[in-house]
Amino acid sequence: MSVHTTVLVAPSRALASGTAQREPRPEPARAAQDVTPQAPSLTTTVPRQFVHRAALAEVLLSDWSRRDGGGFDVTAQWPRRHCFFALPEDTHYDPLLIAETIRQAGTLLAHAELGVPLGHQFLMSELSVSVLPDQLGIPATPDTVTLAVTHEDVQERRGQHVGGRYRVILSIGGRTVATGGAAYTCISPRAYSRLRASAGAEAAPLTSPVPPQHVGRLSPRDVVLSPTGSEDEWTLRVDTRHPVLFDHPVDHVPGMLLAEAARQAATHALGQGAVLLSMTARYGRYVELDTPCRITARVTGSSSAHATVLVTAVQQGAEAFQATVTARPRPC
Repeated sequence: MSVHTTVLVAPSRALASGTAQREPRPEPARAAQDVTPQAPSLTTTVPRQFVHRAALAEVLLSDWSRRDGGGFDVTAQWPRRHCFFALPEDTHYDPLLIAETIRQAGTLLAHAELGVPLGHQFLMSELSVSVLPDQLGIPATPDTVTLAVTHEDVQERRGQHVGGRYRVILSIGGRTVATGGAAYTCISPRAYSRLRASAGAEAAPLTSPVPPQHVGRLSPRDVVLSPTGSEDEWTLRVDTRHPVLFDHPVDHVPGMLLAEAARQAATHALGQGAVLLSMTARYGRYVELDTPCRITARVTGSSSAHATVLVTAVQQGAEAFQATVTARPRPC
């Protein structure tokens, strides 16, 4: 997936904490005693470089800490109306907003706790999310989201963290609202330059979008599929000016754009109003900016409770991406 490669000195853990520390105050001896109110806890976002975002507005995480017994707790806050990660009805949080939160948690912990230098590239091989839609209603005021993160299959080379897999349980107010995880590999800037030496510098001309209502979007600018004349096949639409999907310049199609393509293709296959329940995306190779990429969707299972759609991305004859999307079909 895409990364931001600005290099800076990582702040110490004490400075990175989003909660201001304060000494406990004694209880007043008498009700009439003058009491100075305590200052509230102060919260901010984590450094944007830790989550590979250029825009501060796209940073979803606010703090992290080690958990007793192993693992980490990460806190996040979701905007009640994100400019892109939003559902048409605007009543529930978008599952892809949750997927982006999971992605950010992995890069944050890799940099802040596992010793990966800023400037290293993250190659995402898997990203998954599973949600409980009925628990994801947008509240009147923003909720604090807690992510319990557990790493599995951690990989090191000469004492340096070079990748792994992690699982996440997301909760709000003590109730689980979603789960997910990811797998990734980290490589140095020098190795990445060698790997991507032949990448095209310019993106292909922008193609026309399918009608937004066919893929669960409100605006044509947020559509990532272009028509081909087939009901189950599209060309990937890559708009490098999109402020969220291309938060900063990259030399390949970002992973979240491919995940959005899978969601839109599944919505087209199942009909507008389908409610996404889960997605497991696997990234096999880079999708280049300067070459057409074909997206296909095939319904592999269907019942009154849910349907499953297999979405693939093929470029230059090779499969680059595959996602299994499970959704609750729209009511008849």
